[in-house]
Amino acid sequence: MSNVDIDDLAAAVMEGLEEYVELAEDAMKDAVTQTAKAARKELVTTSPDGKTGKYRKGWRASVVEEKAHMRHMSVHNRKYQIVHLLEKGHAKRNGGRVAARPHVAPAEEHGAEMLETLITEALGG
Repeated sequence: MSNVDIDDLAAAVMEGLEEYVELAEDAMKDAVTQTAKAARKELVTTSPDGKTGKYRKGWRASVVEEKAHMRHMSVHNRKYQIVHLLEKGHAKRNGGRVAARPHVAPAEEHGAEMLETLITEALGG
């Protein structure tokens, strides 16, 4: 720790705050990446198999947008057309219903909890 002249106090405080902001941004970007990868992994293990297993293997985590102060990631499936049908269930062609097989909602809840925990730990909370 060094002594700071009173005239340079504002500059020293700003320098410290800028360093903290940079560390916090990096920690939050890493937390978002870890959470997206964990959600993808959970979806691969909990998704319905189907006949070929393509649905289960189709989960991806990708960066949607990244700027200096933020990272937006998406977890999605290549066979996006049937995600909501499996998650919520649907009507059959000749009557009746196919039962819902919820797998996205639990992964989303776990991801939200994980992201909050990782950010809190990274910021020293």
